Amino acid sequence: MLKKIALAVAIIGIIFYSLNDAKPNNSTYLAELNKFRRDKNQSFRQAEDSPLETAQKTQFDSLKYYPGDPSFIPHADISRNKNPDTIQLQTTDNKAEKYLNWGSVKFNINNAPQELRLYLKADGRDSTLFIPFTDLTNGHETYGGGRYLDAPVPKLNDSEIQLDFNRAYNPYCAYNNAYSCPVPPAENRLQVAIPAGEKSFHE
Repeated sequence: MLKKIALAVAIIGIIFYSLNDAKPNNSTYLAELNKFRRDKNQSFRQAEDSPLETAQKTQFDSLKYYPGDPSFIPHADISRNKNPDTIQLQTTDNKAEKYLNWGSVKFNINNAPQELRLYLKADGRDSTLFIPFTDLTNGHETYGGGRYLDAPVPKLNDSEIQLDFNRAYNPYCAYNNAYSCPVPPAENRLQVAIPAGEKSFHE
């Protein structure tokens, strides 16, 4: 009897340890996110390809962000298009850029089901999926034209991707009108607020 109890306790302990071990380390994640944001600020101040003009760089201190929140990394299931068609995403200068309609991703925000289309540059030069989107924060706390997300192209047998809205970022058009940027299509206009990632650059 004692052996059975000991065995049961051991099994429960293993399960408990496994569950805790599977949870993301929030402090490590937030430290990495904050470093990513500091590095981006430095790049905006110093890099030659920064979207900021020289006058802007001299006054630039930091981009504005929502606090990092691991709850905005939802479980995200992907659906691939076996033969993705080439589409034209409209740009802010009324032109268009060619993308492959790679597939879609489904996830939940505040227990509400959401879906976004996934795109890949048609020229084959990008190794990341492009996810332009809008949400109910646009025009209030975030850039009115929408924001972007990137995600690594999954391996052939993968059924999920990491969708991290804490890394949602503004198009270069948000900083400098000289740039042309893809406009999020109607299919990627979320009817939910995503208070995560980058905020508006201008007041």
